[in-house]
Amino acid sequence: MKLVILDRDGTINEGRTDFVSSPEEWLPLPGALEAIARLNHAGFHVVVVSNQPGLGRGLFDVSTLNAMHAKMHKALAAVGGRVDVVFYCPHGPEEQCNCRMPAPGLFEQIADRYGMSLAGVPVVGDRLRDLQAGFSVGCEPHLVLTGAYASGVSDPLPPDFPAGTRVHADLAACASFLVERDAIAKPLAAPRAGS
Repeated sequence: MKLVILDRDGTINEGRTDFVSSPEEWLPLPGALEAIARLNHAGFHVVVVSNQPGLGRGLFDVSTLNAMHAKMHKALAAVGGRVDVVFYCPHGPEEQCNCRMPAPGLFEQIADRYGMSLAGVPVVGDRLRDLQAGFSVGCEPHLVLTGAYASGVSDPLPPDFPAGTRVHADLAACASFLVERDAIAKPLAAPRAGS
């Protein structure tokens, strides 16, 4: 099974300095929904991970979060894309849970849900913590410059980034990279005729 794990705020939709706390505030980044559709059409299952401390702080409730995700699913369907499932952490940093990124809990839930190792599975995010969480369970880290690092990042990356982190302008560029790499790998993995 081909899987890609995406952070939400700053990767798929516009991030905010506070919280995206209503469907009206959930605004997709240019080309992001089409990028997910491209991944889907290439055979990838897409899963979303997201820290949602606004829930635990009472800034919005689960029904509002579900409404945000319903808006995302509807917008994705309109361009031929889909997200299989959204995993989220409702806790604030002071709660010291195992599911708030950079802790690996959400990724462990994904591994349990799909009954698979996440070794080599791409994780795409706009923040260091997204990549650290995925990398701790073996994911391949991909940074997009559409959220926390929209103003750019140093080359080479700061040493706290996971080894092998790839940098992309946005989710569309990352999706193109993953789809093209997969297309190149397929013929290499296919058995030869007559064997």
